[in-house]
Amino acid sequence: MSRCFSIVGLGKLGASMAAAIASRGHDVIGVDVNHRAVDALNAGRAPVQETGLQALIEENRARLRATLSHAEAIHESELTFVIVPTPSDERGAFSLQYAAYAFREIGKALATKRGYHTIVLTSTVLPGAMRYGLIPVLEQHSGQRAGVDFGVCYSPEFIALGSVIRDFLNPDFLLIGEFDTRSGDHLGACYRDVIGAATPIKRMSIENAELAKIAVNSFVTTKITFANTLAQICAAMPGGDVDVVADAVGMDSRIGRKYLTGGLGFGGPCFPRDNVAFGFVASSLGAPADLALTTDRLNRSIVERVLQQLRARVKRDVTVAILGLAYKPFSHVIEESQAIAMAKAFLEYGARVLAYDPVAREAANLELGGRALLMDNVCDCLCDADAVLITTPDPEFRKLTARDFRRNGTPVLVVDFWRILASTLSGADGIEYVPYGCGAADVSVDVFQKLWGETPTHYGC
Repeated sequence: MSRCFSIVGLGKLGASMAAAIASRGHDVIGVDVNHRAVDALNAGRAPVQETGLQALIEENRARLRATLSHAEAIHESELTFVIVPTPSDERGAFSLQYAAYAFREIGKALATKRGYHTIVLTSTVLPGAMRYGLIPVLEQHSGQRAGVDFGVCYSPEFIALGSVIRDFLNPDFLLIGEFDTRSGDHLGACYRDVIGAATPIKRMSIENAELAKIAVNSFVTTKITFANTLAQICAAMPGGDVDVVADAVGMDSRIGRKYLTGGLGFGGPCFPRDNVAFGFVASSLGAPADLALTTDRLNRSIVERVLQQLRARVKRDVTVAILGLAYKPFSHVIEESQAIAMAKAFLEYGARVLAYDPVAREAANLELGGRALLMDNVCDCLCDADAVLITTPDPEFRKLTARDFRRNGTPVLVVDFWRILASTLSGADGIEYVPYGCGAADVSVDVFQKLWGETPTHYGC
């Protein structure tokens, strides 16, 4: 059946969800306080940059429209997704200021609406935020009661920037934190009409769902950090190869291979802050927060450890080329990007920094204050480089050949943090290729000799 949804917040997730839901035959009304976002969607333009969004909006323009009025959207739809920023505060928790404003406006609209309506928060919040922070706002401004006059759910998405539409339409599972059964039934039925019946749905209390969301991201960051630790061990071990080890470890069904590729640390707008927030919740509830805090500390220390290793090979007056500036391929987002941190560190070190990213040039140039030279293409970035750092496994970089790196017979150092050019550059003339996470042939065996070189006179039980 065809439904009408409203979505409050036309950012990357909100705009992408609106287009994705419309692509399944439903009408969608977008709401935003930014008139530029509203005007863009009404004109058939994507209000934000996201893979496939513009094409999907064009294909489904007849079912998409936007407004500045919360009341208009609420009155003309049956279910509202609220997808607004919940920025981190000084404690590591998530601020509710934008969500509270949206809920206030929705509450005012509910006061004059006839019929049942369900409000679904999708933005990431911490346990207790909905029941004790936001639902009272709805009740106060609507003069109605949650679970009686209107429905409320918490249902976060598990998506990644650059693949939001694909991830939203093809989730591993759907998470519904329900205020009451009727609210959960309504949201579940709406999801079935958009996502389909094959995707499993996990229904639970609002608080359990709030915790489950940040628990997933915190667990993933812990797994990533473990893989990065493996990479550092393998790099220091004669014959070590993190991919070989990770392939073996990932064969265990209790572990799996996803997110077990050692390289640079995680970044972006979600993983770092969600991990810190998980530690905040644990600490606030009197549970140990050591795991989350250690994961965060180790992740933030990777760049400095890499720089310490490279300073012996890279002099202050050389030219360093950095390939990849966003926190991941296919994204222009540089928030918490390890590559940006590395660029800043080399600039402070005194190196001349050239950089290239297929998407993130403008944002990176602003963040780096114009101190690095942001190049228009990868070849221009490489032509004058003494050292090259491949910081993201972007498909464009996988196409490079040894010829692209050679510079007038002068040896070039290439540090490949994701080992995407191992088969291409290993042993190439004029290139010192360093696949991060792999022990070089000249790695010292002194540690192993000290550990095992002398035959023990006695073995314990």
